[in-house]
Amino acid sequence: MRADARRNYEAIVRVAIEAFAEHGTNTSLDDIANRAGVGPGTLYRHFPNRDCLLEAALVDSRYELLALAERLLHADDADAALDEWMFALARHAGAWDGLADSIAQSLNREKSPLGASCGEVITATQKLLERASTLGTVTADATARELFIMAGSLAWAADRAARGNGRGSADDELPRLLSLLMRGLR
Repeated sequence: MRADARRNYEAIVRVAIEAFAEHGTNTSLDDIANRAGVGPGTLYRHFPNRDCLLEAALVDSRYELLALAERLLHADDADAALDEWMFALARHAGAWDGLADSIAQSLNREKSPLGASCGEVITATQKLLERASTLGTVTADATARELFIMAGSLAWAADRAARGNGRGSADDELPRLLSLLMRGLR
């Protein structure tokens, strides 16, 4: 990639991360292009659709998640490791308003780059789930994909519950909801 194209790409991703944090994943891509100082055509050349931009904006976060999974695979307590993983996964999916929905929808689109990148995270979930299952602590027959979807669903539910009660945040609601889910798996 030419130096100017690389600068444009990085500016778009940086601004997209800020815009998604401020306004959610449905923020206008044209507004992102404008804030990044590029035309819409430049944005769409780099990111033909929203999923492409979301995937690029989540790269660092996904790498952090995968690094956490590697550490948790070596933790002494497989149950606590799976709990920590599910919490981190739910927080990841709830990082921006609308992200959990975007991720869930991307899983059903065969050519979605966002859905494809979720595959690595689902594989990490599978390894942690298998470890807990091997030790006999997880008895439910849930799959890693289902746990991945549930983590996103919990992020969405925690956000909506926090908005509905007018107190606290999704981070306050998430541990309680996650605890209910994890008890059901055991």
